[in-house]
Parts: sequence; structure tokens; C-alpha cells
Amino acid sequence: MTQTKFGVLLVNLGTPEAPTPQAVKKYLAEFLSDIRVVDTPRLLWWPILNFVILPLRSPRVSKLYKAVWMEEGSPLMVYSRRQQKALAERLPGTPVELAMSYGKPGMKEPIEKLLAQGVTKMVVLPLYPQYSCSTSAAVFDGVARVLKFQRRLPSLSFIRDYATHPAYISALKASIERSFAQHGEPDRLVLSFHGIPKRFVAEGDDYEQRCRDTAQALTDALQLPSGKIMLTFQSRFGREPWLTPYTDETLKGLPAQGVKHIQILCPGFAADCLETLEEIKGENREIFIHAGGERFEYIDALNDQPEHIDLLQQLVTQHF
Repeated sequence: MTQTKFGVLLVNLGTPEAPTPQAVKKYLAEFLSDIRVVDTPRLLWWPILNFVILPLRSPRVSKLYKAVWMEEGSPLMVYSRRQQKALAERLPGTPVELAMSYGKPGMKEPIEKLLAQGVTKMVVLPLYPQYSCSTSAAVFDGVARVLKFQRRLPSLSFIRDYATHPAYISALKASIERSFAQHGEPDRLVLSFHGIPKRFVAEGDDYEQRCRDTAQALTDALQLPSGKIMLTFQSRFGREPWLTPYTDETLKGLPAQGVKHIQILCPGFAADCLETLEEIKGENREIFIHAGGERFEYIDALNDQPEHIDLLQQLVTQHF
């Protein structure tokens, strides 16, 4: 009887290889070409993407990446590699590989590394706590594309999401409580999730509900007064309606309601990245302060905190 050999594939979204217009353009071209992300008909979308969006956005976005780039590289990659290393240390004898849906490392090389090590059961963990067709499902597509050309397939365990997993809620709670202890309890705790088009939800994506499930579980765990926690959605793109309330518009209006001190957490991001460090910690902080807010504290993503590695370990080993 053949002994099962387990392997783990961690997957996050991806990042440019450098904070340059050329690298950003290459990354955005791949990301925005995925029909899971933008489902506009290809004949219409291709010229818009290549002749309007990429030429205009790439130089601007590269400047934003420069503002958050770390000595070791892109924050998303740096923290994802640390997560990979920390999880591998918790699982001696079990190979742990990191892949990105877009950019490098892609799906092919990490999966082939696992198979070359004799892995017969692969646990795939998309680092998205709340399922969405534009993120978790895109990971599924990527894994399937690689395995399509393999003669011998491993058994697969695909972790759809972990929006209310007790270890996830516990890790978020600990992070928030540390922030409260350091900065004092704010007037509002804002939970900002990445947005998606409302149309995706109408067509069956349960992402919005999974975000609300996380917010409710965290509210219950923190035992804060009603109204102390707010849920918002950030990072909208394009002209069609996205999930509301929008984070930037919400923060702009809070000071007029007497909310002068906020702390903000982005529970949908397993690692800090452009959307948390530049958009929230930078741009949205300025929006809040300019509108009359007095104190703004961003609570870091879980990154490679020990409680987060505990969660990742629990998620994958339950499939061993």
C-alpha cells in the first residue's frame, strides 16, 4: 500500500517584481486579463486594457508601490515568504510551497516542485479568508490549468475559505486588543474588506455574506458595544456599483458625526500589501484627517504573527 505524502501549496494574489512602470504593467496585464477578475467580453476589454488602462495606470501605480516597497521586496511577497517559512518549520517533513495567481512565482513551478518530492496529496490553501469568485476561484482555475498536463494527479484538498474559523477570529481579536492596549480604545473600529462588483453577488458569489460572517464573529468575540464596529468595502475599480458602504466615503463622513478617533483593520488580507499600506494606511488616513478626524491607527494584517501561523497550521493539518 502506497504511503500518503502530504504537501502544502499556499497561494496569494501576486505582485510586480519591481516598483517600475514596466514591471507593474506586466503584472497588471496578467491580473486584469483574468476573466475571473474582469468579465467584460474580451473583444471589448482587450483594447480598453491595452490602450487605456495599462498606459495610464502603470506609471501611477508604480509610484504607489515605491512608497511601500520594503528592502527585501514587495510587502506581499516578503510576508508571504515569511508565512511559508514559518509554516514549513511547523510541519517538518512536509513540503510547503508558495505560489501566486499572477506574476512570479506562478502556479506551475511550485506545484511541480511538490510533485517532484513525491507528494500524493496536495492541500491547497488560498490566503483569502473570505471566498470570492475573483480570488479563491481563480486559484482553483490556476491549479487545474497546471494539473491538466500531468499524467499522474495527486489527491487534492482545496480550502475554500476560513471566514469564521475560531483560530482566525482569535488571531484578529488578539491583534485588535494589542492595538487597543497601545493606542486606547477608539470611537470606532472599522473593518475594511476588499470590494467586488455588486453584480457578482447577484450572480451567486457569497463573498459579501462571508465578510459579514467574519465581522459578526469578531464582534461577538470582542464583546464591544453595538455600533462600535463598522464594516466597509475598499478598492473599487471601474464605473459599475461595488459593495457598499465604501471605505473612503465612510471615513470622510465620520468626523462630522463626532467620530474623531478610529482604528482600522483589513481582515480580508492575509498579508500587508499595496491595498492596506498605501490605500488604507496612507490615502484613507489622509481622507479621515482632512475631514476633521484627529487620530487614525492602522492595525497590521496578520502577516507572520504566531497566531496566524497557528491558524495556517490548523487549516492544513485537518486535511492530513
